[in-house]
Amino acid sequence: MLTTQAPDLYIVNDPIKSRCIHTASTILEGSLIEICPVIILNNQDTLAIHKTLLHDYYFIWDIAEKTSAIALGYGSLYNHSDTPNAEFSIHKSDRSIYIHAISQIDAGEEITMDYIASKEEGYELWF
Repeated sequence: MLTTQAPDLYIVNDPIKSRCIHTASTILEGSLIEICPVIILNNQDTLAIHKTLLHDYYFIWDIAEKTSAIALGYGSLYNHSDTPNAEFSIHKSDRSIYIHAISQIDAGEEITMDYIASKEEGYELWF
């Protein structure tokens, strides 16, 4: 059986940030936090998503093809931080997004990512 998620992840409902993903146990730097399968949206669906609430939850999948993806699992729920403790990488070969710790994440701490990946330079956050 393939383990696709760290065992102690949980959701916290924050009055300001809405849902936040936390860990109940320490996650070491470099550890795989989650492998998120994705639903890939074609160019037309990607344009349409901008008119929906899902706009705040999608990932750019292929810049050249103008496609996007909705990450399943907790993938689309990790909050943004300019000083993140995790990062994502897109794996087209298995249609997944991998979430890794880029620093130690202590028990009880929120897991955050920078929403703008290096290959997406020129994109700006909408909030």
